[in-house]
Amino acid sequence: MSVVRRGAVRREELFDALVALLLAEGFAHLTLDDVATRLHCSKRTLYALAGSKEQLVRAAVVHFFRGATERVEAAVADGAEAAERVGAYLRAVATELAPASARFFDDVAGFPPAAEVYERNTRAAAARVQQLVADGVASGAFRDVHTGFVADVVTATMVRIQQRQVAASTGLDDAEAYARLAELLLHGLATGSDVPSA
Repeated sequence: MSVVRRGAVRREELFDALVALLLAEGFAHLTLDDVATRLHCSKRTLYALAGSKEQLVRAAVVHFFRGATERVEAAVADGAEAAERVGAYLRAVATELAPASARFFDDVAGFPPAAEVYERNTRAAAARVQQLVADGVASGAFRDVHTGFVADVVTATMVRIQQRQVAASTGLDDAEAYARLAELLLHGLATGSDVPSA
């Protein structure tokens, strides 16, 4: 393995370890010294990843959502029925968010650069759900609904999840809220008496 490739692999491993740490414990209370100790590396190594703690946190959040998006899309098989694709998408989002602690989401909400990354990914996910619903309506798998309205409701709910409003009002964590959103959406879109399960 070349030196460049080894460096890229090490960088990816460090980001994966950093993401796991931040998801489990949040980040507002951690110093760069804490992170270096926990990741068994030097602060110099961390500075090679980003120039400050703030930049490192933002980069880790970007890394998390990039990987999550790839895995969520992989869970949506092109050949599956429309209802299965919508359910699979939202369940995959729930699965990706499940390891994240409430402290992580609270810290993200309180740190604008990370909150912006989460919001951007939330809006992209809502647009993807709209596309999947529109495909389902076009194929006859779903009732003929106003997809723009469905998308607006889904987007508003996803943004409320992202902004911690759903957690505050219901006690549901983000992953549970996405699972419940999948149930609600699929039941509402079902044709006839055959209601797909979430």
